[in-house]
Amino acid sequence: MIFETERLIVRRLVIDDLRTFHELESAPKVLKYADGELKSFQDNTKELTIIISNYTISENNFWIYAIEKKENNQFLGTVALVKNNLEDEIGYRFLEKFWGCGFGFEICKGLVSFCRKRGLEKIIGYVVDENVASSKILINNNFKVIDNFINKETLHETKYELKL
Repeated sequence: MIFETERLIVRRLVIDDLRTFHELESAPKVLKYADGELKSFQDNTKELTIIISNYTISENNFWIYAIEKKENNQFLGTVALVKNNLEDEIGYRFLEKFWGCGFGFEICKGLVSFCRKRGLEKIIGYVVDENVASSKILINNNFKVIDNFINKETLHETKYELKL
């Protein structure tokens, strides 16, 4: 286990997560505001294998973990902590059937605590402006707006920052 919240556990991904990982990474609504394209099962198999192999690399700067419910170990989505131009960026994705359950706020709060314990000075998050729910999650976790811009997909995006 990497960390836990009241209802959630964050842990390393394993190859047994492939079916639900693929479901998450091939869902148009989940990826609507995220970088990347819908991937085939074969592409997601390769990506998951790389993510798992990266856990053994100590200087890895791209950590992606599984989020699951404590009560039944059900896979809900993924959470990320990555280096982005020397900044520590957080992110999360949930299967659509778990939207609106408060898991986004809860996982963000848990990530903030986890990053504090790791000694990070600040974390950032990027949200496409149309993704109002994710913007609210960051704001309700005390992130501040530090930049607005148009991204490479020509979507309006906001950069948020939280000093720890």
